[in-house]
Amino acid sequence: MGPAFSAFRRSIRSRNSRCAANSAAASDTSAPPPVPPAPAAPSAPAGGTGGGAEVSEAAAELAAQRELRERIERRKAEKAGPIAAGAKLSGQAADLLAAVRAVESGAPVDPALLSRPAPGRATAPAPAAPARSPAQAPAPRPAPAGAAPGTVSGVRAVLAEGGAPEALAGQVATVLGERAADALREDPWQLLAVPGVRPEQADGFARALLGAACGPGDERRAAALVGWLLERAALQGHTALEASSVRRALAEHAVPEPDEAVEHAVAAGAVLLFQDGPEEGPGGPEGAETEDGASQDADPAGAAPVPVPFLLGLDRYALAEESLADGLARLVKTGPDASWEEAATAAPSSSAAELIRAASGHGLVLHTGGEAARAEPAALAEAARALGVRAVLAVHGENGRGRLDTEAVTVAGLLAGTEGPGRDEDGRFALGLLVVLDAPQLDVETAALLVESLPDGARLVLSGDPGVLWSAGAGRVFADLLAARVCPQIASRTPDPGPVGELVSGIGVGELNQVEAPGREVVIVPVRDAGEAVHRTVQLVAESVPRAFGTAAGETQVITVGHGGAAGTRALNTALKQRLNPGPGRFGGFDPGDRIAYAPSPGRTLQGAVVSADQDGLRLDCEGGEVMVPRERVESAVRHGWALTAHQAAGMRWPAAVVVLPGDAAQGLSRPWVYTAFGRGERHLSVVHGVDQALPHAVATIPSQERTTRLRPLIEGLLTPAAQHP
Repeated sequence: MGPAFSAFRRSIRSRNSRCAANSAAASDTSAPPPVPPAPAAPSAPAGGTGGGAEVSEAAAELAAQRELRERIERRKAEKAGPIAAGAKLSGQAADLLAAVRAVESGAPVDPALLSRPAPGRATAPAPAAPARSPAQAPAPRPAPAGAAPGTVSGVRAVLAEGGAPEALAGQVATVLGERAADALREDPWQLLAVPGVRPEQADGFARALLGAACGPGDERRAAALVGWLLERAALQGHTALEASSVRRALAEHAVPEPDEAVEHAVAAGAVLLFQDGPEEGPGGPEGAETEDGASQDADPAGAAPVPVPFLLGLDRYALAEESLADGLARLVKTGPDASWEEAATAAPSSSAAELIRAASGHGLVLHTGGEAARAEPAALAEAARALGVRAVLAVHGENGRGRLDTEAVTVAGLLAGTEGPGRDEDGRFALGLLVVLDAPQLDVETAALLVESLPDGARLVLSGDPGVLWSAGAGRVFADLLAARVCPQIASRTPDPGPVGELVSGIGVGELNQVEAPGREVVIVPVRDAGEAVHRTVQLVAESVPRAFGTAAGETQVITVGHGGAAGTRALNTALKQRLNPGPGRFGGFDPGDRIAYAPSPGRTLQGAVVSADQDGLRLDCEGGEVMVPRERVESAVRHGWALTAHQAAGMRWPAAVVVLPGDAAQGLSRPWVYTAFGRGERHLSVVHGVDQALPHAVATIPSQERTTRLRPLIEGLLTPAAQHP
């Protein structure tokens, strides 16, 4: 089955390149496309009720990003001419599904089925955007209207009939749209599209509505479970999953025919199917089939063939990765500019000079280094501005901007148009160079929006520390690009200073070393149990660290492994509030002066303090700006912020950090976690240590948790080996 199998793989790649068009053309209402997760149903602060139909700030931001992405895709469609596709597979797509079934069953594949060209489709031109000055920031986008009261009431009735909490009505209506009640009655398992709903809860709801017609092998249940599994995987950073792992998970949820369930989900348009790998194994046979249906490409050195698995993914992440790969390939092909040489000669360090030269010669450059190395991309931005280039330096958040001596914007502000140079009439940034710090914190959707917004001829420099935890959202953009080697990679030679810098540098290479700390820059505080860990943490924050370093308690950040547990963020924040800002918590658990962590959208954490509260919600002072959090979003978006997880703290630093490691934290430790947590203190690090040998073991042997992504093979497939860099 060599030629047939090769044709089958080429047909998959052809479909991959059209996934955006497939997603846009989907119209079957029986299987609506996946949607971004809505915020969890919150409880209102004391004294009022939550309005489930209100659209949150996070949902509004995601909607604005989707609108921008759709405009970008329309612009690309005008140039490329997309290929028609519907929600139900037909023509070439149907043949692809038949080929998949044949391959996984071991039957031969008919090459003739895969040779038909797909029909073309005319696309209506995108409406022209109003012209404006490049320096003018776009007006703030109005938040989309919430679900209509009639829609919510209809959903509430269906939920009550099925015994589900009526409080979910607003979220269901927002997720499923104006036909939500009818859609839910026709397919009760669509309740799984609401974040927080578990399969057993959706099954109970379906049994109440369908009675005897409800069964574990129902195709509607199978399709909903596949989407639910992929949404859960995205929360763990995956943009796709191997089809074999999805089948195993379906079997664990009592789906009687997992293979057929996956095929149905693909045929119904609920998920997309991919196989990313080389067209032909160089120096060997075209490919062989593994037992689980994956192909095998021969190694060029004659070693055993490498499996190339089938992957399943949601259209939003498929679109983001394909769009990002396409945009990055465009940047890689940007030509050199020799006029930057004089700026490189005048650079403040040899590492900065090397970075300036790389950026002058290439459209995409990766820069790696620790905290001290941030001065090098900042010097690049300053040098470019001196040459008359409109250069923008972007950071992960306000905390990162405060650690720079030059003008910078936040990534969120740049995308929203509230910071930076604004956009031109095509929706692209009016700039010539974009330098992004804290690049490991970029998830695939944010990175795609940034790259697609760059004009032709612009240059992009991504800078960050590859040792820290990856993004809170799906993908591992920076790590995938480093592994792909499709552009220059400049490694800084500027080490982080002091005992904390020395300790963290050792952790980065797998060594937990003792360091000399004559000024008590690094302190280890052994504890026996979680109760003692909480007590010693409060003592360090309130007394010991301020006394030793002359800092305020608010300049010390506590970092722990998770939110739960006897010494998680909840327990630590409760104890720290009682000591530092006691009060009854009269505003939904908060009092004026409480230190908070506010998540305006998934993956973003802003620090601030509570100012007041009224009938509209909780008023915060977040990093110098006033924020009003609607009362229905307080519980899901606002936490006390004296203690954070390492994922929340990534990309930020404070004068002092206290890392809490109680005995039950051992399972959550890894080298990137320890590296990230220990590196958050600028002048001082205290480690409340109760995990014994689990800490050096994690540093030495536990790497990052793997994420399944498609960006690396996609961009490698778009660029020739000649474009790759050592």
